[in-house]
Amino acid sequence: MDETHDPTRTSWVESAQGHPDFPIQNLPYGVFHRRDDTDDPSPARLCMAIGDSVLDLTACHDEGWFTGAADLAGAAFAEPALNALLALGPETWRAVRRQASALLASDSSAFRANRRIGDHVLVPMAEAELTLPFVAGDYTDFYASVHHASNVGALFRPDNPLLPNYKWVPIGYHGRASSLVPSDTPVRRPHGQRKDPGSDAPTFGPSRALDWEAEVGFVVGRENALGAPVPIADAGSHLFGLCLVNDWSARDVQSWEYQPLGPFLAKNFATTVSPWVVTLDALEPFRVPAAPRPSGDPSPLPYLTDPSDQRCGAFDVTIEVWLSSARMRAEQAEPVRVSRGRLADLYWTPAQMLAHHTSGGCNLRPGDLLASGTVSGPDRENRGCLLELTRRGAEPLVLPTGETRAFLEDGDEVVLRGYAEREGVVRVGFGECVGTVGV
Repeated sequence: MDETHDPTRTSWVESAQGHPDFPIQNLPYGVFHRRDDTDDPSPARLCMAIGDSVLDLTACHDEGWFTGAADLAGAAFAEPALNALLALGPETWRAVRRQASALLASDSSAFRANRRIGDHVLVPMAEAELTLPFVAGDYTDFYASVHHASNVGALFRPDNPLLPNYKWVPIGYHGRASSLVPSDTPVRRPHGQRKDPGSDAPTFGPSRALDWEAEVGFVVGRENALGAPVPIADAGSHLFGLCLVNDWSARDVQSWEYQPLGPFLAKNFATTVSPWVVTLDALEPFRVPAAPRPSGDPSPLPYLTDPSDQRCGAFDVTIEVWLSSARMRAEQAEPVRVSRGRLADLYWTPAQMLAHHTSGGCNLRPGDLLASGTVSGPDRENRGCLLELTRRGAEPLVLPTGETRAFLEDGDEVVLRGYAEREGVVRVGFGECVGTVGV
């Protein structure tokens, strides 16, 4: 850790003090353009979140506030995605974060010299249109929560919930990068083949078992060459940051189509990504040991084993899911929290996922997205999707209006929130990842 994590550091941006997500100790990256540019939209460009504002990195660069490695990122700041910045590597990422933190600090020499500096480099969050923060050439979704795998497996295979390979290999599938969408994008209910248990043939139509999946995305920063696996000891340094991911799933379509090759139409219609990427540097105070494996579980194979990763390769991030129906919003009822999971409960660490992904020679590129799979825990409140929470619809949720939900209905809004906190350290958050179901 360094001075950017100092819990006593405050900012001249007043809204940053005590902000639940975006204090000066966080500074997550995003991409924005001004909402008031609708007649002649300005190009999207990079920013950081600070309190209730965004820091325009291009404006900071034009004002001369970045030097050295951070100054070299000037052209990347003007790009409509993080990819060009990611390609510059960890030295540049760290330099930009440190210099932005110094600029925003209460004792900033730049602020002392010009108390109106915010007029030049800040944009109110309410005036910023946030877009997808990176262009993912490829998207891979893992299945890294043993609690999720066990809960789902028990619904379909009560006598054998976990398949034999689960505790040996990080399971994943290749998702559809083209249908990654930014937060607040409406989610159209997908159509697909469904087969009811008592029917002889499937039918085609809209999914009747639409679900969310509360996940965390790991954004690739450093690339590796084709045919050059990334060693587990180096895998963590290839990741840039974390974001929230809602991997929407059509469970009725999935149950019919997934054998023998896994998810297809059930998961390719939309995956919602939060607008902010929280850097690994910001999350350094929240590193924790990998989740302990129960007695009798196999140790990871050597290519997935690294003492440092086992000691501090997991992140203590809480993921919450909040649900509101159209009726709840019409009656001004508050959203209800239906799930709270912990990323540190994953069976596999982010570095293990990346090392395994590249172990056969696959090349990952800046902006590629690896997702955790549904983040679930040991208790009912930790279950990260409706399939688990309602036990495949057998135990529906009851909403404050008296409505019930086995799966999502049209008009339902799902909000993911994430944060990391511990005593003696300033809490950092991920903002929100929002999607509303349409037709």
